[in-house]
Amino acid sequence: MSATGREPTPATSPSALAGSLREAAFVRLVSDATGDALAATGLLARALDDTPFQASVVRPFEDPDRTTEADLTVAVGRTQSAADVSLTDRAAATAFETARELGTADPALALAGTIAAGDADGAVAEAAERAGLERRPGVAVPVADLADGLAHSTLFVAPFSGEADAARAALADLDVAPDEDPSTDDRRRLASLVALTVTEDAPPRAADAVQRALRPAVGGPFETVGGYADVLDAVARERPGTAVALALGHDAVREDALDAWRTHARRAHEAVTDATTGRYDGLFVARGDPMPTGTVARLFADFRAPEPVTLVVTDGEAAARATDGRDVAASIRAAVESVGGDAVGTGDRARARFDVSTADFIEAFREAL
Repeated sequence: MSATGREPTPATSPSALAGSLREAAFVRLVSDATGDALAATGLLARALDDTPFQASVVRPFEDPDRTTEADLTVAVGRTQSAADVSLTDRAAATAFETARELGTADPALALAGTIAAGDADGAVAEAAERAGLERRPGVAVPVADLADGLAHSTLFVAPFSGEADAARAALADLDVAPDEDPSTDDRRRLASLVALTVTEDAPPRAADAVQRALRPAVGGPFETVGGYADVLDAVARERPGTAVALALGHDAVREDALDAWRTHARRAHEAVTDATTGRYDGLFVARGDPMPTGTVARLFADFRAPEPVTLVVTDGEAAARATDGRDVAASIRAAVESVGGDAVGTGDRARARFDVSTADFIEAFREAL
């Protein structure tokens, strides 16, 4: 039991976790503020059947509220000293297998989680296809209004990103009505437009990154599963309470979740457009006003940065991404040890908070890289 001080386990197999969940009288799920972790939390919670549980989304550097004691505490997408089990890598995929062991697993939610994590292939995708979630030509957006969907997607960066009027103009050039059901040919031409505009003058990795936004699967509570993934990731970062309700399948929060998605996308794309950037040997740096640093770092790393490591910095906060397999989490930790602060993250992505100037933190990160 967490309350009795049992040593936390960093990870476990789906079958072992399913067994622990069956035995627990009360379960506590603590999710990181990402779409992958949120989807995993929803999968586990829905599979608990009649077992009471508490689920929460906790942003980086926030301490989880311990309002109740639990027989089993599962940290999802994060590590937590009070947790019995931590699901970090491939959280949604592991949760999907666990939920199947327990008898109830939503393939649309699982696939959305893996897409949010940047890994849409594998067993989850195969299970989704067997469940009837067919892929179709087009672009992964969560809404029927294509201009709204294209402008607010954070699955890619295009000239119309963050600008609904610009997205409407792009659709008009294709002779595609933004608010009508497009034909298959319309969807193909739209996908070609996105692929071309996203990869033009972009690093080679953009061609791979944009694939998760193309030929989307259809299913779940939104227009496409890829759009579902985009909403999950945004709402987890913007509105944790709404995020939990969405992951649990409550339709009443759908519009609130979409509002959070639009807000998050506008902030992220505005930051990408307005950032002051610099290029060093192996490192691309973007600086700007307060922004969703994690999302902005991903967008720069996938679609804009000419270097394999991206660092996004604003006042007192930073996020780093690597696209060459480098352990930037170790570099972030070394940087905060040098200047003071806190770091979270593993492997190719990490976050930091600090009290020094952005210039001092950038220098500390460069030295640690």
